[in-house]
Amino acid sequence: MSDDMMIAEHIREVHARIMAARERRVHVCKDAPVELIAVTKNHPVEAMREAIDAGIMNIGENRVQEALGKAESLEREVKWHLIGHLQTNKVKHAVRQFDLIHSVDSLYLAREIDKAAAKFGKVQNILVQINLAREESKSGIDRAELDDILAGIDDLRAIRLQGFMCIAPNYEDVEECRPLFRTMYDIFQQVKADEPRTADIRYLSMGMTHDYEIAVEEGANLVRIGTAIFGARQYALGV
Repeated sequence: MSDDMMIAEHIREVHARIMAARERRVHVCKDAPVELIAVTKNHPVEAMREAIDAGIMNIGENRVQEALGKAESLEREVKWHLIGHLQTNKVKHAVRQFDLIHSVDSLYLAREIDKAAAKFGKVQNILVQINLAREESKSGIDRAELDDILAGIDDLRAIRLQGFMCIAPNYEDVEECRPLFRTMYDIFQQVKADEPRTADIRYLSMGMTHDYEIAVEEGANLVRIGTAIFGARQYALGV
């Protein structure tokens, strides 16, 4: 089987698993759709094209510079998602390239994005990343900071809050992710019910290759899948 056929087959399998996970939902509407983001960090443009040609419409990148380099030669129309930590010195480039920035982890960063977006004449869609497990190795705000950052974002006019992202710990028993995902869904629903005036709460980004099925069961509507589509990352690309 050629690589492009393998990628297409992997995408079909992931979609099938997402559909099955939706059917297993207990606390969440089974019909609520889930969008698949293909995470292309350290994968070549050729593999990205194959995935897009197989139906992928959302591309996720961890690094701004890698995305910029790939976008120049991709020759495909996609929605770009920044899922990695965003440094403030890369903000203007991120605003230029990405449709949705998942990883806003401070009010300071939100304000910098707002300033850059205003200069571009753009309203930048963002998600706030919450570090529910309080892992030091991961970015994201503490849950206790949420009200303050929501109030601060509500004063900004060139960004639009569209929801939240979280990354679960890489538990040996993936079922241990479930309480965290359920808590994130509760937060998402609470904020959506009392939506800030400048927000458009619609996305809950959670779940990766090892835990996306549980994330979908618990209410994720954006899942970020790399390895299950492309295989192991390739680290010598020269991108």
